[in-house]
Amino acid sequence: MSKIAPIRKTKHAGLSTLSSDRKFGTDGIRGPVSTTMNPLFVTKLGWAAGSVLKEDGVSKVLIGKDTRISGYMFESALQAGFISAGMDVTLLGPLPTPGVSYLANSNNQVGLVISASHNLFEDNGIKFFDKNGQKFSNDLEKRIEIKLTEEMIPVDSVDLGKASRMNDPQGRYIEFCKSSFTSLDLNGLSVLLDCANGATYSVAPQVFSELGANVKTIGASPDGININQNCGSTDPNLLINEIKKGEYDIGIAFDGDGDRILITTSDGRVLDGDDILYILSRNIPDRSGVVGTLMTNKALELYFKEKGINFIRADVGDKYVLKTLLQQSWLLGGEPSGHILCLDSAPTGDAIIAALKFLDVIKKEAFSIDKSLVGFKKFPQTLINLKVANPNKIIISDRFWEKVTEIENSLGINGRVLIRPSGTEPLIRIMVESQEKTKSEKFCNSLADLAKQI
Repeated sequence: MSKIAPIRKTKHAGLSTLSSDRKFGTDGIRGPVSTTMNPLFVTKLGWAAGSVLKEDGVSKVLIGKDTRISGYMFESALQAGFISAGMDVTLLGPLPTPGVSYLANSNNQVGLVISASHNLFEDNGIKFFDKNGQKFSNDLEKRIEIKLTEEMIPVDSVDLGKASRMNDPQGRYIEFCKSSFTSLDLNGLSVLLDCANGATYSVAPQVFSELGANVKTIGASPDGININQNCGSTDPNLLINEIKKGEYDIGIAFDGDGDRILITTSDGRVLDGDDILYILSRNIPDRSGVVGTLMTNKALELYFKEKGINFIRADVGDKYVLKTLLQQSWLLGGEPSGHILCLDSAPTGDAIIAALKFLDVIKKEAFSIDKSLVGFKKFPQTLINLKVANPNKIIISDRFWEKVTEIENSLGINGRVLIRPSGTEPLIRIMVESQEKTKSEKFCNSLADLAKQI
């Protein structure tokens, strides 16, 4: 056996692509409207999920959604599917994903969110939460996938479920966010919120205003089509341009369903999830730790080591961050993309909660982000998403991994290489980070060139 094989198993774990028969990805089910996501499939999905949940003694489900125009269609389709399986449905209307998670947890009910997160309106998806407000387990997802292969047979008429609407779910979530920070006073702080024309458009401004902040919102006029369009955490240029006008102390951008966050300084500098974890780690309990992912910047890992803070990398995806946090009994974790988990306050990634925790920490520095970030500088990363016909051909290439090992040896402890095939596209992601930008670019390009030859 090649001496490279152990490296694949240890340093480069989790490289296998998704099976073609899988419906669930790292964050529920997602795809283009009318193809992967169509009314017939979503109706059967509701029936399949409802049937499996009924086997486990669950009889009620909450359904929320973001602001996509297709949400109306899928709300009705899911409702029909669950009712046909004998499940009672409570409709929540537009609500951030963490709001549905909170209500699922507080009401001891299963919750679903109709959302494709940070994707544009042409896509939609479904996220599932258990009674604890946490993402469905892989085992439960697999049971639903198996049920989807069966013929859809509704229960007898006498056993059909019923539908209702919850009274003011938005208000309940707003009060939850505020009540998590009883001592946080934002008086005198000017905050610019970019709500991505998504699910936070009505709740986030109220939370920050009622805590005392002077709030202006952008990306808060959803029309069903403009969600995440040139705005929000995945496209911060609108926020950057607006905050550079000099009227606000801090900018906060959410994604379409409110589980990702990005922060900007008053001069437009962007802070990602790693920067936010650096700030939030100051308040973690002794003997606790932080969970990142394979994408977490090496500089953050070295900082935690220096400070004696435990750190573990999970697979990419906030459900894997959560799984690791629960295994370790830790409270703080997240991804560079802006999924931040603060389990002392919320059972899943919650962008509003993360933003408030961030402000709660930096208030000690008079809300100065620059002062709070002193001593932390991320390593330059170079990422190439290389389209290839067969990613697995590269993954099994000894020649490729010999080159990876050579580069890793050259970088030492002050850098790393990450190779990840996409689970949904014919792509291989090649990332190199080091203390020098030119070195990261050079090594990343050399690996990409080699991959093209294989």
